[in-house]
Parts: sequence; C-alpha cells; structure tokens
Amino acid sequence: MAQQSAFITIIGRANVGKSSLMNKILGQKVAIVSDKPQTTRTRIMGILTKEETQYVFIDTPGFHKPHNLLGTNMIKAVDSGMSDVDAAVLVVDACPDFTIDEDNIPAAELALLESVKAKKLKCLLVINKIDLLTDKEKILDIIKAYTKYFDFEAVVPLSAKSGDGVCILLKELEKYKKPSPHYFDASDVTDQPEKVMVAEMIREKLLLTLSKEVPHGIAVDLEKFYERDNAAGEPIIEVEAVIYCEKDTHKGIVIGKGGSMLKKIGTMARYDIEKFFGIKASVKLWVKVKEDWRNRQGLIHTFGLDNN
Repeated sequence: MAQQSAFITIIGRANVGKSSLMNKILGQKVAIVSDKPQTTRTRIMGILTKEETQYVFIDTPGFHKPHNLLGTNMIKAVDSGMSDVDAAVLVVDACPDFTIDEDNIPAAELALLESVKAKKLKCLLVINKIDLLTDKEKILDIIKAYTKYFDFEAVVPLSAKSGDGVCILLKELEKYKKPSPHYFDASDVTDQPEKVMVAEMIREKLLLTLSKEVPHGIAVDLEKFYERDNAAGEPIIEVEAVIYCEKDTHKGIVIGKGGSMLKKIGTMARYDIEKFFGIKASVKLWVKVKEDWRNRQGLIHTFGLDNN
C-alpha cells in the first residue's frame, strides 16, 4: 500500500483541552498542560504513524486578544498553524463557566470560524470534557449553537481526559489522508527538540505550582543540557536552566521561602525528565528578572517563542 499523510490543525480558545487531546491521540505526552490560560505558546507538532498512514497534528496556542508582543506572536502561530493543512479541528468546552446558546458563542471561536471560512478549510467540531456533563442532553444544545455558524464536516463529543470518543475522531480524520510520502520517521512523535521539551517540562511545573498572575510572565531558558556518566559509570542528564520573570516580586514567589518553591519545581521537573529519557537527571535552576520581556522581540526570539 502506498504511503499516505494527513495534516490536521487543532484550534480553539485557551483551556478547552487542545493539548490534552493531542497527547491522548498520540498516547504520549508531548505538549504540556495546565489549567492556566496561554499554556501553549507556539505551534507544536504531534506525529502519529499507523502502518502506511501518518497523521501530523498541529497544536496551536489558545486564541485570545493579545495584550503584548508575545500574545501577538501566539496569534500569528494560530494563523500559520491553519495554513497548508488538510483539515481543522475546533475544540470547544462542554462545561464552560458561561452559558452557551445560539446567540452566545465566544467571540474567539467566532473569529476562528471566520478564519476557517476565509481559508476554505474543512473543519470538524470536537466537544471536549463530556465526562464533566451531568446532563448529556446539553450536548445537543451545544451542537445546535455551533452548527448555526458553520457547516462542520462532523461533530464528535469526547473526553480527552478519559479517551472516550477519541477513536471516533480518529476514524473521522481518515477521510483527509492523501497519497503522500511520510515527512517524519515512524518512531517520531513530535517535531520539538529535546532541549525545548525539557524547558517546557520545567515551565509546566511553574504553571502547576504558582499563583495565576505569575506564570504568564515566565520563560525558561536552558543553559546546559547534556548527558554524562556519574562516578558509578551510570548515565545522567545534566540540566541547568534560568527561569526569567518580569518583576522582582515574582522572583521572590518563584524562589519561595528559603528556596522551597524553586526546590519543589526542580524536583517535579526532574521526575518528568527522568521518566521521559529513562535515566537519572540532575536539575539546577536559577531565577532572573527581565522586565517586560514579553514586549521585547529579541528576548522572545532568545526564548524560542517566535515560532510562527
């Protein structure tokens, strides 16, 4: 059988579960997740190869109104993630903290659908977090509200957390595979370099442990990342990273009393790094302040956040 490929972009507002869905599809965590908005800052490719068919999923940042240069770059990443793809998947939340009806679709989702129309993309609607719905009939109301604005190729209610319904989505996506050589090795699961993935593992722990206002102004820059043998001749990964924040007050929060918070974050990150690479790791973290770095293109580039 000839090789086939399909490029699928995953779009939606922040915190609807786009990254969780891609991770569940791949059966492996390649994109960090948290309950904080703007967790995903750049386009991330996830690769699933099933025999002669290769699916390339493009996880995009949550669509939002930008308030700084970094936010503008993130919106550009959403737009570029919708270029040269075979289909789009709009992920919406079955249990948002507001009521969805025909006249109350979030502006961000309407803007995304307008972009889908302009690009003449085929689009599927995924209603995520159905495991949290006590009244499953509400799914019908959600479908009615969204299909008023767009003629979706398919509507798939699912739970990215449990995996319920994910196989149905994959079945629907089979329609978009085309004769094409595979662009990635069969063993690849993402296009992210290992160094980037390690930095993201550290940032995820910051997102999970810090108060809501602090993580938005944080970036992680790996200064050292290499493998060596320890005294016993066993391999160990050495990680040294700088956590950048925008305010001195935030620096104090990240470090914590007596360095307790920084130590906790390092320990949590080390666990994930060891699990991912399958060997021991040493993680050393420092915290520095770069005021207003989210509006400084040079620093955004340094942190690898201008990937559009």
